[in-house]
Amino acid sequence: MSVFVHETAVVDEGCEIGEGTRVWHFCHVSGDCRIGRDCSFGQNVYIAPGVKIGSGVKVQNNVSIYQGVELEDGVFLGPSMVFTNVRNPRAGVSRRGEYERTRVGRGVTVGANATVVCGVEIGAYAFIGAGAVVTRDVPAHGLVVGNPARRMGWACRCGESVDPGIPCERCGFVLERAAL
Repeated sequence: MSVFVHETAVVDEGCEIGEGTRVWHFCHVSGDCRIGRDCSFGQNVYIAPGVKIGSGVKVQNNVSIYQGVELEDGVFLGPSMVFTNVRNPRAGVSRRGEYERTRVGRGVTVGANATVVCGVEIGAYAFIGAGAVVTRDVPAHGLVVGNPARRMGWACRCGESVDPGIPCERCGFVLERAAL
């Protein structure tokens, strides 16, 4: 098994990419980033220097992963979703030393065209609905939608909506109330 890099992609020196990872058309992977095994980066993905990405991550087309963003294993990023890394950007003011950390937990799904404002933490297996604007932390297994994003329920490890204490109809997982 090896790393696949499409001929139109640019991978800078100094980055680590795990076995089985695929980097597709027009991607740019900057130096000094770490990417785990078996990841997939769709067309036109940008990964900034210093970014840490776990294994089994799937990033759809047109996503930029900026400095300060950390993705744990099994994260899914939908097409054209957006991360920010500065809360109050201005073209004429350098904020390079002010990038805020954004941590995306294991197994999280971020839907298409969602925006994740920097400085938040998204707990494991949370589900961010398409088009949501995440401006504050999301709890583990939280199902959030809207602008600003608000918790509307709970998500199973398999991505289905679940009620705490009741087995998921798809996979049988039980989200324990004590874990919330």
